[in-house]
Parts: sequence; C-alpha cells; structure tokens
Amino acid sequence: MRRSRVLLVVAFVVFVFLGISAMLARALSAAGTERARVLDVARAQAHGDASRVLALMPACAAQPACAATTRAFVAKLARPGDVELLQYRPSVQVTFTRTTGTGRVAWRAGRDGLPVVQCVRVRRDGPLTGNTVELLSISAPINGEASCP
Repeated sequence: MRRSRVLLVVAFVVFVFLGISAMLARALSAAGTERARVLDVARAQAHGDASRVLALMPACAAQPACAATTRAFVAKLARPGDVELLQYRPSVQVTFTRTTGTGRVAWRAGRDGLPVVQCVRVRRDGPLTGNTVELLSISAPINGEASCP
C-alpha cells in the first residue's frame, strides 16, 4: 500500500513537471515566431509591397489611418538585395497570458544598404491564452539611436 502511494506521488510530480516544461517551451518559442513575422514584414517593405505588409498586419489594414500611413512609408522603403535583420528586440521575452508590447527592429537590404530602424506593435498570447503572435502595426523608420515607446 505504501509503495503505491509513492508511485502515485512520483507520477503526479512527473506529470506536473512535463506540463510546466511544455508551457515554458511554448512561451519561449513565441519570441522566435514574433521575430520571423517581423522579418516577413521587413522583406515585404524592402520589395515595396504595401499590400503584403498590410496582409501580415490585419489589425492595421482594418484601420484606414494606419493603412494609409503604412502605404505611404512602405513605398519609400523599396531597396534591392536580401533582407537581413541586424537586431530585433521582442515586445516581451516571455508571457503566459495576453500581452501587448512594442518591439524594435533594425534591418537592411543588400550588403551596402543603410539600416532601417522601426518600432513594431505586437500582441502575444501565451500558452494559457492561445499561444498566438499578431503584428498590430509598424512605425515609419525612426532615428537609429531612438528607442520605441
């Protein structure tokens, strides 16, 4: 009887450990997902494809002012060459619930291209609330030394 209780407690501890590990892994992978989506937006901007940028940010596309502003600056960001992320600071490192924050991206197109620095508004749901990443908007280029709000 005593041995069965010990096995039951051990099984429960292992179950809880695995559950927490899985949630933590999902929360940590969201930063990579966010970075990949921001890279997709940077590539679309480098191609001058405002429609693609807005497709990647449906919340912005649904707001006429945001969509118009985005179309205006994306037209000026077209440049040749492969896009390279120079730096990305995610909106939040780890979240277990819904969080909205601002990330900062620096990218360039081509080896000799000048860096473009922008702020990205992101809504992330942690593993407790759906584990999704949604890009809400991206700013026009800012000064390379400027920080995002």
